[in-house]
Amino acid sequence: MKLAEVVPRDNYVLYVVTEDGKTGLFDVAPYLDSEAFAPLKNRSEFERIHNGEYFVEWDCGADLSADTIEAKWRSGVDVSAEQGGHLGRS
Repeated sequence: MKLAEVVPRDNYVLYVVTEDGKTGLFDVAPYLDSEAFAPLKNRSEFERIHNGEYFVEWDCGADLSADTIEAKWRSGVDVSAEQGGHLGRS
């Protein structure tokens, strides 16, 4: 999967668009307790995301592969209905 667009949303959620037009939401919140992702608790750090097409990376060095995003995202969701809240995962 190749990432065409990655947009930070509220509550540590990323809105993702793939090169083939698929869309989804990826919840970064479960990662924030790890040392590498802890700086992202600062909203301005979270918003400084870089799209490497096959991965995303933040200035603090935290990164996620496109494969990880694809494995754990909620694809095909109504993004407007999901804005502002965590994704309901068990």
